[in-house]
Amino acid sequence: MGHALCVCSRGTVIIDNKRYLFIQKLGEGGFSYVDLVEGLHDGQFYALKRILCHEQQDREEAQREADMHRLFHHPNILRLVAYCLREQGTKHEAWLLLPFFKRGTLWDEIEQLKDKGNFLTEEQILQLLLSICRGLEAIHAKGYAHRDLKPTNILLGDEGQPVLMDLGSMSQACIHVEGSRQALTLQSLGCVLYAMMFGEGPYDMVFQKGDSVALAVQNQLSIPQSPRHSSALRQLLTLMMTVDPQQRPHIPSLLSQLEALQPPAQSQHTTQI
Repeated sequence: MGHALCVCSRGTVIIDNKRYLFIQKLGEGGFSYVDLVEGLHDGQFYALKRILCHEQQDREEAQREADMHRLFHHPNILRLVAYCLREQGTKHEAWLLLPFFKRGTLWDEIEQLKDKGNFLTEEQILQLLLSICRGLEAIHAKGYAHRDLKPTNILLGDEGQPVLMDLGSMSQACIHVEGSRQALTLQSLGCVLYAMMFGEGPYDMVFQKGDSVALAVQNQLSIPQSPRHSSALRQLLTLMMTVDPQQRPHIPSLLSQLEALQPPAQSQHTTQI
């Protein structure tokens, strides 16, 4: 903390010749900090992610994260507003200015519903999963895969549309999308679906443990019975969580199934929950 450039007071910072007012700290983890700032030029709120860079490698990784954001212009992938590297003597911070999502993450939504004894409806689950898959499809089309897909890495917009974040995990994930990396993505996506259906992660919430998500499908998953879910949704989850990676549906196949399951009036590219 002591090595970070000081923006932890009610002052302003300048990024791309625009001035932003510091509002409050949103969170921190490892060597990164996230602050809520307000653009004085437009009155909009933003999340300013500040990455403390100790070495050249840290600066390169931060630059790669910014480059990953710039690859995509998709409603279900977090966009980058601005990026800069700040230097003060031997200290460096990489700043990524990102949109602020006041609703938080998909996991926040699941937890809030669970606290009230509620769950996402099947219609909401199908809409969310369809939009998440569209974001993943765009990522795969560029030859990359999201390596840390989980409910805490999916933001929710004002209308409930899911937005994939933590693109830094893709920095070295260039792949053939029909290969093992997409199979791992389907494992992760299956864990997300399980969490949306049951309000918790399979196998002791293993989806929150990053790359160790593969542990969730070492054994065939036993799906709890629930009157809230149709047999079609349960079958979809079973396919996504099957032990044999070759038997899991790829994203294009999954998209086709999800589009067929959408209620007629809701087969849109938007998601509301």
